[in-house]
Amino acid sequence: MDSPQIDNVDIGTIMRCLSEEQYVADDGLAAAVVLSLRLEKPLLLEGEPGVGKTELAVSLARCLHRSLIRLQCYEGIDSATSLYEWNYPRQMLEIRIQEARGLKKSSIASDIYGDEFLLKRPLLQAIDGNHDHPPVLLIDEVDRADEEFEAYLLELLSEFQITIPEIGTIRAKHIPVVILTSNRTRDVHAALRRRCLYHWIDFPTLERQLEILRMRVPGLDELLAAEIAVFVHDIGQFDLFKRPSIAESVTWAEALVDLGIGELGEEALDRSISSILKYKEDIQVVMRHDVSKTLHGVRKKAERLRTHQTEAII
Repeated sequence: MDSPQIDNVDIGTIMRCLSEEQYVADDGLAAAVVLSLRLEKPLLLEGEPGVGKTELAVSLARCLHRSLIRLQCYEGIDSATSLYEWNYPRQMLEIRIQEARGLKKSSIASDIYGDEFLLKRPLLQAIDGNHDHPPVLLIDEVDRADEEFEAYLLELLSEFQITIPEIGTIRAKHIPVVILTSNRTRDVHAALRRRCLYHWIDFPTLERQLEILRMRVPGLDELLAAEIAVFVHDIGQFDLFKRPSIAESVTWAEALVDLGIGELGEEALDRSISSILKYKEDIQVVMRHDVSKTLHGVRKKAERLRTHQTEAII
């Protein structure tokens, strides 16, 4: 599919385009993406880890045929990591060269604050004008950063500009497509939220999870795909420390295919449960239940789900 024109993009076009990149988006998410593109406003995506927030930005960049610039946030991230910093070793070398040539210190000072001495980090790269088309800027897990870091983002996300004291203000020639993600480990400040559109990505429904598994795991048996979707949905109702996400469901499906398992039985579950549950306590919670009864119920639900999906396709 050709890159959609942002001015004319609509919900159906975005859904089809993302689907070609193996990303399943519902109407609500597609609408949020469309509005973000048309209004040139950042989109803040929140949801549990593994529900597809980061993957949306990656898929959207491929869909739009744009470069992806990713800033991974963490506690203690600062402007030197996210915005820019000066190449001090090169500046010192330049000072010595200029002094050897007999230049005045006042002249040297102005010479060492040029673009060639500036190390551009992701936020500055996104607006520096060296792109034929505006890139997709992914600010990933912004909730992991300190609140002070959000202050760096306010000027960028409201005016799409960055002020560097030694140079002045750099403004974007092309406004980037901006996606921010948050796992809600802390609440993102209201000032940042005001500058963004917002969408919550929830755990997928059974039907959507089955659609994702079919799309992302080639060679996966239809009934096994339905069993995986039902099992993950059902154990999500247990008192788990970390409910399995769609990312873990895909990993589990890939593991089962790799092991040559075509049916979800007790032996298959025992061999592969560590692919879907990542905490010892959660594995114990699931295994304390009557596994045979649980799997029997999963098989019956999976057969109904598969039949319903087949009838819907026909």
